[in-house]
Amino acid sequence: MTTETAPPPSRKRLRAFLASIAPGLFLIGYNIGTGSVTTMASSGAAYGLALTWCVVLSCVFTFVLIVAYGQFTAVTGRTALSAFREHYGTFPALFVLVALLFSEAVSVSGVMAVMVQVIQEWSRPLTASRSGFSPLLLAAVMSAVMYYLFWTGRQVTFERFLSLLVAMMGVCFLLTMFMVMPDPQAFLAGLVPGIPGETNVALLIAGMVGTTMSGVIFVVRSILVKEKGWTVADLHLERRDAAVSASIMFLLSFAVMAAAAATLHPKGLHVENAIQMVQLFEPLAGRFAVSLFVVGIVAAGISSIFPNYLLAPWLLADYRGETADLSTSRNRTIVGVVASLGLVVPLFGGRPVLVMIVSQVFGAIVTPVVIGLMWVLLNKRSVMGEHRLGPRFNVAIGITFIFSLAVAAAGLYGLSGL
Repeated sequence: MTTETAPPPSRKRLRAFLASIAPGLFLIGYNIGTGSVTTMASSGAAYGLALTWCVVLSCVFTFVLIVAYGQFTAVTGRTALSAFREHYGTFPALFVLVALLFSEAVSVSGVMAVMVQVIQEWSRPLTASRSGFSPLLLAAVMSAVMYYLFWTGRQVTFERFLSLLVAMMGVCFLLTMFMVMPDPQAFLAGLVPGIPGETNVALLIAGMVGTTMSGVIFVVRSILVKEKGWTVADLHLERRDAAVSASIMFLLSFAVMAAAAATLHPKGLHVENAIQMVQLFEPLAGRFAVSLFVVGIVAAGISSIFPNYLLAPWLLADYRGETADLSTSRNRTIVGVVASLGLVVPLFGGRPVLVMIVSQVFGAIVTPVVIGLMWVLLNKRSVMGEHRLGPRFNVAIGITFIFSLAVAAAGLYGLSGL
C-alpha cells in the first residue's frame, strides 16, 4: 500500500498565491496583446522613453478601476452589465455590451493577423521560397488549437494556460530589453517626460492608454471576481491581485518600449507595424534577440485572443444576469464564430494595424462611459451599504475619469487626422 506525500508548505503557499492572483493574470493576458506591443514599440522608436509617464498614469488608473469593479462585485455579488441594466435601464447597458462585442470582434481578427504576419516575416529564412510560413495556415492551426482548448477545458485550465503565456511573454520581453539596454546614463536621460509636437502623437497616446486602461477589462474584472467567489472578506486579496496585475502590465509595456527606444530611436527608425519591428530589430539586435521578441509577441497575441473567445458568452450572460455555462451548444457555437474571425485578414486581406489602432481608440472613447456608470453605483448607500466609496477613493476615481475624458478627446482628434 502506497501513501501520497503531501506537498511541502512552501509549495502550498505558492499555489495559493498563484490562485489568488489568477484573475489579475487573466487581465494581463487579455490586455497585453499585439496591439499593445505595436503601440509601445512605435512610441519607443519615435520618442524614446519620453512617453513613459503615459504608461505609468494609465497603469495607476487601471489599478484604481480594477479595485473599484472588483470591490463592487465582492460587496454586492452582482456583475457590471446586469447592474447597469437594473439601475440605468436597457439602453446604457446595451450600448456598453455592443461596444465591447465590437471591440472583441476587431481584436480577434486584428491580433491574429498581426501575429501570423510577424511569424511569416521571422520564418522567411527558414523556407526555400523565402516567403515564410503561410499566414492562412498559421491562422487556421492556431485558431483550431485554441478552440479545441476551449472545447475541452475548464476555468482552472484557462487560468493555467494564460498564466503560462503571461510568464513566457514576460520572460521574453524583459530578456530582450536587458539584451539591448543602453548605458544607464542614456537610459535615465530618456525618462524625462514630455509631449512631442508631432500631429499624430495624440492618436498614439490614445492608443497607448487604450491598450492598458480599456473599459472591457473592468467589466471582465467583475465577472472574474464573481467566478472566483470573492466576497467582502476577500477584499484584501482583491486589492493585492489588482496591484500585481497593474504592476506587471507596466513592466511588460515598458520593456517593449525600452527595447525599441534602445535600438530604433537612436537611428531615427520608426515603427508602424509589427512586421517592421522584426525587419528593423534583427540587424541591430541579432537573430536570437529577435526570436525572443517574436516568441513574446506570439505569447502576447494568443494570451489576448483566448480571453476574447470567452468574452461574448460571459458578456451576454452578464447582461442577462445569468451564470455563463461555456459548455452549452449555443456558447460553443458563439465561440466558434469568434474563432473564425481570426481567418478574415489572412483570407481577404486588409490593414490589421490601422484597424487595431482604431479599435483601441474606440475602446478609449467607451471607457469614460464605463467608469461613470460604475462610479455612481459605488457611491449609492442602497447598493454598497457601509462599503460605498470614501473621499480618497472618490478623488482617485474622479481624477481617473477626467484622464479618460482627455484621452477620449485625444483619440477623436487623432482619428480626425487619419
